[in-house]
Amino acid sequence: MKRSMLPPGACVCAAAAITLLAACSSPPSNFYTLSPDTTLESAGAPLSVSVVVGPVTVPDLVDRPQLVTRVSGNEVKLNEFARWGEPLKSGVADVIAADLTRLLGSQRVSVSSQMVAGTEAYRVRVDILQFDSMPGEAVAVDALWTVRVTGRTALLTGRSTIREPVQGADDAALVAAHSRALAAVSRDIAAAIRSAPPG
Repeated sequence: MKRSMLPPGACVCAAAAITLLAACSSPPSNFYTLSPDTTLESAGAPLSVSVVVGPVTVPDLVDRPQLVTRVSGNEVKLNEFARWGEPLKSGVADVIAADLTRLLGSQRVSVSSQMVAGTEAYRVRVDILQFDSMPGEAVAVDALWTVRVTGRTALLTGRSTIREPVQGADDAALVAAHSRALAAVSRDIAAAIRSAPPG
């Protein structure tokens, strides 16, 4: 039987190479989701109405798995290791629906993918024009929204431009700030719905 003999020190070199490769491996990715604001309270008597949120649109720049942060006026950074746990437009719709549930005191608020056609009293469309993240500084959300009331031809429209400070230097703080900014958008939408009872 023929044996291959490694030169002295070969095992040590192989072990060092493996250690070096392990040290060069990529860090694990972190996944984030937006969250509803649990501190929100109904701004009046509960409304027993059906509200459907959707469609929701977001800018192409941020409609991707990675968190996108703004480095300067014309420069952005895609963070390969900080990612959304779900499509951003789905997360925005879910959070606004959950916030409206609290603000309106209605358990019949849903996103468009969960509803039965023709059952809603209000249909809310949200077009996010800006969804900027400035780490350690602030987030900026600019949203155009439209509320269609069943039985009425006139639409309720509004625009919410929110700048929310970031309370921390990490990505989790950025996401939390976006959640608070979307709660402010939800408050504006809820106020519009309360001002126009169904026809």
